[in-house]
Amino acid sequence: MSLVKYEILTKVAEVASFTKAADALGLTQSAVSHAVSSLEKEFGFALIHRSRVGVTLTSEGQTMLRAMRQVLDAQELLQQEAAHIHGVTRGKVRIGVISSISSNWMPEIVRIMDNQFPGIQVELREGDYYEIEQWLLSGEVEAGFLNGQKSEQYQFTELQQDPLLCIVSDKSPLFDKTEIDIVDLEDMPFIMTSYKGTNDVKVLLEQYHVKPNIRFELSEEVGILSMISHHLGISILPQLVIQNLPPTLRAIPLKQGGYRTIGIAMKHHASPVTKKFAEILSAWLKEQNSSLK
Repeated sequence: MSLVKYEILTKVAEVASFTKAADALGLTQSAVSHAVSSLEKEFGFALIHRSRVGVTLTSEGQTMLRAMRQVLDAQELLQQEAAHIHGVTRGKVRIGVISSISSNWMPEIVRIMDNQFPGIQVELREGDYYEIEQWLLSGEVEAGFLNGQKSEQYQFTELQQDPLLCIVSDKSPLFDKTEIDIVDLEDMPFIMTSYKGTNDVKVLLEQYHVKPNIRFELSEEVGILSMISHHLGISILPQLVIQNLPPTLRAIPLKQGGYRTIGIAMKHHASPVTKKFAEILSAWLKEQNSSLK
């Protein structure tokens, strides 16, 4: 019964609401509240801080949540190993994804997983590189897409080098160029991608000591492209996020090159289901790359 309570508290912490947790788990709100109160009584201290704006974990609750996730992960691994011995692949895998991966890769990968391994449930959680790394380290996801960060706490496998391209509008003096020297971007109105963690564009600009005139910093590529469409600046974006540009915009290669490294990070002792997901992903990417040659 405690495992069910651990799952309930984990969901409450994830959505910061008893009501939303109850809906997600198919339970009543009173059942969720009772489970949390029961855990608090069992442990002898408060796990949840309740307020008008929602619920948050106490510091003790944060500590216990990390331990509960380890227990739940161990239980999931145990079930997956048993299924693996029987020759049946089943279980759940939680993946941290960036927006360009969720829109370009995941639909096909999930379709393949559903067709070949209907017993595997794939859950996707979208965030930036920093958030995904934190989810991986805290146990909120089993695997996640990162841009080259390495850590002793997980294994990182490089999947693809995604070229960084300069995006300009038809009003830009750079529009007709076949390639752009990055030093020509000095002092130009620029729209910078904004997110926590290693920013590939900033790293590239710093590498060549280029300081553009940053007018805006936006986290969503759609907003950046809209700004460029209105002739408010230029930007540098990964190729994967700029599919189907309108004719008034161009994606132009940089003379110096430049790319972001996309890879999959997993726990060192990954579950059979997580390994199967990574195997399917790698095989699909290999096939896609072969078809482009």
